[in-house]
Amino acid sequence: MRVDEYARQSRRARGITVAAAALAGTLLLGACAPLVVGGAAVGTALVVTDRRTAGTQLEDQSIELKARNRARDAIGDRGHVNFTSYNRVLLLTGEVPTEADRSAVERAVAGVENLRSVVNELAVMGSSSLTARSNDAVLTSKVKATFIDARDLEANAVKVLTERGVVYLMGRVSEREATRATELARGVGGVLKVVRVFEIVSDAELATLRKTGG
Repeated sequence: MRVDEYARQSRRARGITVAAAALAGTLLLGACAPLVVGGAAVGTALVVTDRRTAGTQLEDQSIELKARNRARDAIGDRGHVNFTSYNRVLLLTGEVPTEADRSAVERAVAGVENLRSVVNELAVMGSSSLTARSNDAVLTSKVKATFIDARDLEANAVKVLTERGVVYLMGRVSEREATRATELARGVGGVLKVVRVFEIVSDAELATLRKTGG
């Protein structure tokens, strides 16, 4: 798995480095809210042209479910946590009130079966507001629409989710696709930062993925 760093490395990411492309702006701070655990509500990915096998897609769904349950056992209703698994790499996003909670969530999910690595992007702060989450959903839709409009990018190969104006991109993509997707996402109004959680594949591997679907 290849990585590119734009702004900072995610702490405690096991086996993967998160690349972030920073844009101007300040992250939105929200009021406290009950823990919301599950697959990222603002994430999008279509099964059609998905570069994971059907079996891996099912594994990812199972990883998200098990991680949600383990996190609930670890920190109860403290914070707002989303779980997004792509090709058995689990991305944690959202907010928790303390650094101890942040670490507890990561430890809790680390033992999930079939998991390759964890990327911990949880922020230690109050939970985002419902308004902020609605804005995030709109940003995700705009980024996906931009990908669809682009003639030189397979939009459905990239999974998009947004937290507090920060756009996260996941998928198995070539270096060119990763760069293009990042550029397009950065150009969407309201996006504060783009964080790449891509698995970079060679052109030869990409050709195989297109033929086999994973």
